[in-house]
Amino acid sequence: MSLLPQKNQLGFFEIRLESIGGLGANLAGKMLAEAGVLGLGLNGCNFSSYGSEKKGSPVKGFIRFCDPDVEIRDHSPIEEPHVIGVFHEALYKMVDVVKGLQPNGVVLVNSVRDFENVKHDLGMKSGTLAIVDALGIAVEEKTKVNTAMLGALFRICDFLDPDAMRAVIRKTFEKKYPHLVEPNIKTFNRGYEEVTFKVFKEEDSDNEPLFNQSQPVLGYDSQSIGGTIIAQGNSILKDVSGSRQGFLPAYDPNTCIHCAACDNVCPDFCFVWEEGEDKRGRKNMFLKGIDYQYCKGCLKCVEACPTTSLSEMREELNYAQDHTVKQNHPYITGGVKS
Repeated sequence: MSLLPQKNQLGFFEIRLESIGGLGANLAGKMLAEAGVLGLGLNGCNFSSYGSEKKGSPVKGFIRFCDPDVEIRDHSPIEEPHVIGVFHEALYKMVDVVKGLQPNGVVLVNSVRDFENVKHDLGMKSGTLAIVDALGIAVEEKTKVNTAMLGALFRICDFLDPDAMRAVIRKTFEKKYPHLVEPNIKTFNRGYEEVTFKVFKEEDSDNEPLFNQSQPVLGYDSQSIGGTIIAQGNSILKDVSGSRQGFLPAYDPNTCIHCAACDNVCPDFCFVWEEGEDKRGRKNMFLKGIDYQYCKGCLKCVEACPTTSLSEMREELNYAQDHTVKQNHPYITGGVKS
């Protein structure tokens, strides 16, 4: 008798992880596959897909399980998964994270928002949505998001044995990082216990996909001759908020001494300055604020700040949008670059 609750036409149960480099999705995929193979005797494989600069850029993790008598000969990316795990909500802006999800599949999102808002952002019509505050758990336990997401994934994939995953966590960390074994097991347990579910139903949706299956806007046939592709590699128009791992610098102008220590260490020129006069009437440059469009949350500025003007904060919904100070780009606005 098969342990797998669902299988595609090739006999696989498939999971896809949507993340950004630095959140541990690659390791999570390896540990998840290992727990299924060693814990249940399933056949399984995993691999990841990412660009040349993994940290801060979109990462996909792929996990396939099948019965022991089925040989895995398919190592192509998973296009129609049964389960999708979304490690970072900012990925919505760059990636169609739920593309191809099976009609009876489940999507897990790392979020603190309510089901209706997440459902709306995903373009979800019907189906099962799971939410867990993986970042909050990781911060409290001083671990990473990936272990909390694994706990929630094991609650979703109830054919897997949680004890097998705990054994894999111990095996993974005990030699090199023995002090992280118990915190990661606790993080896994909390993810398992704290994930919540909601099933959405829509009339006449039995044959409809759970999510809107968007197609690429531009391609070889639809791209205009001489047109520009602004989605990739453009430092002026690119929004790098998806690189942040849940934290950003908060700026308090009341204690700022405008020393530019933050600007000296910022790798992405996020700080916006304007010319003005000091109390003695002398011309000087004053820090106006942060353009969060370019901030990837490295927090080097917080470490360099000699006052309390810059502090680390957990990113809240719309905080960056509401507090950003835009750069004056002459190539877009026609203004004069200082």
